[in-house]
Amino acid sequence: MNPSESGHEPVLLAEVLASLSPQRGQSFIDATAGRGGHASAIAAALNPGRVLLLDRDAANLQFALARVRAAAPESRVDAIHGDFRSISEIAQKQGISADLVLADLGVSSNQLDQAQRGFGFRHDGPLDMRLDQSAVYTAADLIRELCESDIADLIYNFGEDPFARLIARKVAQTRTHEPILTTAHLARLVREAYGSRARASRLHPATRTFMALRIAVNDELRALEEFLKSVAAAFRTTGAGWLSRSARVAVISFHSLEDRQVKRSFATLVDEGLVARVARKPQVASDSEVARNSRSRSAKLRSVSRIDR
Repeated sequence: MNPSESGHEPVLLAEVLASLSPQRGQSFIDATAGRGGHASAIAAALNPGRVLLLDRDAANLQFALARVRAAAPESRVDAIHGDFRSISEIAQKQGISADLVLADLGVSSNQLDQAQRGFGFRHDGPLDMRLDQSAVYTAADLIRELCESDIADLIYNFGEDPFARLIARKVAQTRTHEPILTTAHLARLVREAYGSRARASRLHPATRTFMALRIAVNDELRALEEFLKSVAAAFRTTGAGWLSRSARVAVISFHSLEDRQVKRSFATLVDEGLVARVARKPQVASDSEVARNSRSRSAKLRSVSRIDR
């Protein structure tokens, strides 16, 4: 299946395969399965093996399940609609001791490209941004309910936008006389808040605001923190648990807030003598991959392997 058929091209695929080094008969958890691009390649190398797929997007998860089963017909492949912050509980309930774990923290291309999901602003759509469509709060809810200072803090802390207060003020002024319900409306307001600075911005002025809202709507940083704590606790446990005695864990991040958490967590485990870094530095996309898939430009892969005790 090529990327156009899957609706998503997995980033750093060659690097992930080299870092995790899947072997026949192993067990693998894809903590953020998406459209199954990484998982299908890893599952094919394991076949026959055991694969557990997790994702908050139920539609993507079902797509990934079919794709992975086709790639590894002799393997046991299960899918759980859930958040990777609960990976320890889910893995234990499923009775899996994983040799390999991958978490790709990016939003799938099909989610970004579907206007109705509200993640982007190339096409107008509802201001939604929920990864899990059964969740209650949307980005429009946050824009409507948060006070001006909280909106500013959110955009500054999660989006690292230096003009967060100007953007929040523009949003607060606008919503007094009209609701802000669509991606195009919000993107226009952010550009207006930037004013003449928008012409000098390397990114679209709304990029950081949209990222900040998406992180907030989906509680992404706290979920990542809980996932990393579960991984660390498993590595600190003597012998096999939901991570096997020779487990490898890889995480792909797409912005500095995520990467900082992953770097710090893995560094602590290295210092404790529990894991070794698979690569000395984070792996990034090659020039050819960036040319082929611009969304890989900001991707960083960090991976560690367990030191058996």
